[in-house]
Amino acid sequence: MGLLTSLLTLPLAPVKGVMWLGEIIQEQVEQQLHDPANVRRELEEIEEAAEAGELTPEEKDEAQQAVLNRMISRGGSGSAEGKE
Repeated sequence: MGLLTSLLTLPLAPVKGVMWLGEIIQEQVEQQLHDPANVRRELEEIEEAAEAGELTPEEKDEAQQAVLNRMISRGGSGSAEGKE
């Protein structure tokens, strides 16, 4: 029975492969988004842009808050709420 099932589901193998690849990519993106080194670098870039006059104080505060909200909403469900 296992061989028959394998043969019948063989056409779905590419779909399963794409789904697996999507899961791996999602895990990597989440790791990078929540990596403390990346968060620190983003906050430093925001600070440098504000000092160079590229950002207003309001834009600086919003950008910093967005980075911090992303760090806080590590569970993933709160990320959509933080943007509204």
